[in-house]
This record gives sequence, C-alpha cells and structure tokens, in this order.
Amino acid sequence: MANDAAISPKLAFEVEKLTKTYGEGRSAVHALRGADLEVGDGEIVVLLGPSGSGKSTLLNILGGLDRATSGSVLFKSQNLTEMNDRELTLYRRRHVGFVFQFYNLMPSLTARENVELVTEIAENPITAEEALSLVGLTKRIDHFPAQLSGGEQQRVAIARAIAKQPDVLFCDEPTGALDSTTGRAVLRVLQDVNEALGTTVLIITHAAATAAMADRVIHFADGQINKVELNEVRASAEEIHW
Repeated sequence: MANDAAISPKLAFEVEKLTKTYGEGRSAVHALRGADLEVGDGEIVVLLGPSGSGKSTLLNILGGLDRATSGSVLFKSQNLTEMNDRELTLYRRRHVGFVFQFYNLMPSLTARENVELVTEIAENPITAEEALSLVGLTKRIDHFPAQLSGGEQQRVAIARAIAKQPDVLFCDEPTGALDSTTGRAVLRVLQDVNEALGTTVLIITHAAATAAMADRVIHFADGQINKVELNEVRASAEEIHW
C-alpha cells in the first residue's frame, strides 16, 4: 500500500450550494442541485456516479469551463463564480490542466511538439522533455501519435496538461478508452504527478475500484453529492483491478 493519505488542512476548493440548470420551464434539466464540497490542496479526488449524475458538470465549473446557475466556488479564496470571461481564461491558463477520455493530440506533431503547444504560452512551464520524462516517455519523445499506443497517447496528453505546472489537474474518464492494464499505468502516472508536483488531481470515472487510490471519494446521484468518503490509506495504482 502507499503511504497514509494525508488530508491537507489547506483547501483547493470550497463549494457551497452549487446549482446548474440547463433550459427553462418544464424542459429544464437540473444538472446540479445544491452541491456542497471541500477539496484539500494536494489531494487525489475520485468522483463516482452514473452518467447524468452531475459529476462532469461539477468538474467543468471547477475548471472554469462552465458557469454555475447559483451558489459559489472558491479556489484558494478566489471566487470563480464572480469572475468574468477574461478572468476565467487566466484562471484556466495559470492554474488548471485538463485530461480527457480521448487524447486530443495534434496528429501532425510529435509528442514533444504536442507538449510544446502548452509550454509556449504558460507562465512558468517545465520543458516538454521534463514533462514527458515524468510520464515515462523519454524514449518516445519524437514519435507521432499514430506511432504510439493508446496508453502512450494518454500519457502525452497528461504531459501536455502538467507542463505548465498547474495547481489542479482535472481528468474526465482518463482510462475510459483503455484496457485495465494500460489504465492502471495511466493511473500510476497520475499518482506520480500528484506526488512529484503536489498537484491536486480530480478524476471522474465509472470504475468504482479507482476509489481506492483517492484521498477523497465523492459519490454523485441525481445532481447531488450523496456521500463523501475519506481513505485513511490509499492504494497504489498497481493494486486496482476492474
């Protein structure tokens, strides 16, 4: 097992009475119905729940990609819900990295060049070489996406996300397109990034077993958080099977 999970007293996020409604009247969809949540700085957090339960909506609001209908989100005491579009853009650029189920790599660029797309605009980046070394791809640095396996492509996507040294890494089904063996390797990379850089990592997944690697597990249903669990000891990625 990994070291005991240390729940940080400092908070990355404080979420209060958060709602998100799409549409109006009878056709309105209530994606979030008053979510309350705290996320410790430097934690690994796993969000579990069926499709349509609100977890992706929450992730998009925390990541500055969407706006809440009501409620508040504080990121290290900054109120995201009061930011204008420019301020949200700067928040995403300075503090946030995203990893999605599908890798969104530029097929005409090498692994190094895909990562450099971020390092060229970031304020305090590590080099593409350093980022790719962190995810174990030093020997594949000059390969194109078509020359890489699915797991390797996802690791390039993670390297691209962490190259600007974000405070928070948002991962939406990062192992959803991978087999379990490759998925565990990707989860190992996320743990390594958390430990090496102190990055807060939030992971949406349908694989309930992934909860064992988290400091905090958030269970969603019908737009609400119905349970939050804290793991005293978190598993290593290699111990997870689904």
